[in-house]
Amino acid sequence: MTSETTRQTTQQATQQATQQTNRQSGRKRRNAPADATPQGPAVTVVIPTIGRPSLAATLAAIGPREAAGPQEGDGPEVIVVDDRPGEDAEALPVPAGVRVLRSGGRGPAAARNVGWRAATTPWVAFLDDDVVPGSGWARALAADLARLPAHVGGSQGRLEVPLPGSAEGRRPTDAERNTAGLAGADWITADMAYRRTALEATGGFDERFPGAYREDADLAIRVERAGFCLVKGERLTRHPVRGDGFWSSVRFQRGNASDAIMRQAYGRDWRLFIGGPGRLRRHALTTGAGLLALTLAAAGVRTGRRTRLAAGAAGLAWLGLTGEFAWARIAPGPRTPGEIWRMAVTSVVIPPVACAHRLRGELAVRTGRRP
Repeated sequence: MTSETTRQTTQQATQQATQQTNRQSGRKRRNAPADATPQGPAVTVVIPTIGRPSLAATLAAIGPREAAGPQEGDGPEVIVVDDRPGEDAEALPVPAGVRVLRSGGRGPAAARNVGWRAATTPWVAFLDDDVVPGSGWARALAADLARLPAHVGGSQGRLEVPLPGSAEGRRPTDAERNTAGLAGADWITADMAYRRTALEATGGFDERFPGAYREDADLAIRVERAGFCLVKGERLTRHPVRGDGFWSSVRFQRGNASDAIMRQAYGRDWRLFIGGPGRLRRHALTTGAGLLALTLAAAGVRTGRRTRLAAGAAGLAWLGLTGEFAWARIAPGPRTPGEIWRMAVTSVVIPPVACAHRLRGELAVRTGRRP
């Protein structure tokens, strides 16, 4: 979303600021121990969660501040926002010193807003509850933020997705490729730090987004439009691949409802802001061909041969489009019998489900409701 010119300007400004800092610190900087903690700005880490077991690994990797208060070598302040619905859920098992707030099951956008508004630090770093920050992440975060000029409103960490089976040369499955795509995504909240002034200028996350989809891209667009730049940092976070079951790719289509909010906010060409075309038009064509084939086939029983021929043509169109979609998902994968079967079945189901969710989202934004 950030233009090449903006990135170059940001890099030049960052380099000038770093050079000036080096000149001022001189010998003292060269003699500093290699493992010294950079004295960056104060930061609060906010993690929304629905209580997944993976939260424990996320918190352990950060090294939260001790409950007694900040000590030399302590980690950053950490706020976990419990987004499970209801008030009688069992308390989350978190280390001492971690603040736990409740957001009432209103989704990750609302949970992150609860977290950053409760923080008082000039920077807020957002993490997902299923990532594992790399070794020395807190020090690397401080270093990333310390050298940023005032017009930079956000810093994204580097995201790495270890793929199961890669050591044996196995090609990734469709689900694994979807997760691996996060490594190249811009401004996602798997590891994204925002300056508090940028969050205040934009109002934070748009709570109309019901799930963890597009709400981070929307915020990044609004932060840039508010006059801030976004940059990539050096800290590293890993995003393990989860096994979400046979129908995970079908459940993922719920994100199409969020696309309706993006279209309303930024117009028909909203995808230009995030890069890459979608498949919704092709899904709509596939769904339309299938519905037409069924309708004509039913009518052909009563009206005769010509209608049945038209039904057959529409059916062939549906079969061709569905086959193309299935093969596009099968070809780069391991092509095991189980993966082929899963791709064949879900490729039939995904187009109509995607269209249904998009229609649901369009209806919601037109009536002022949350999708």
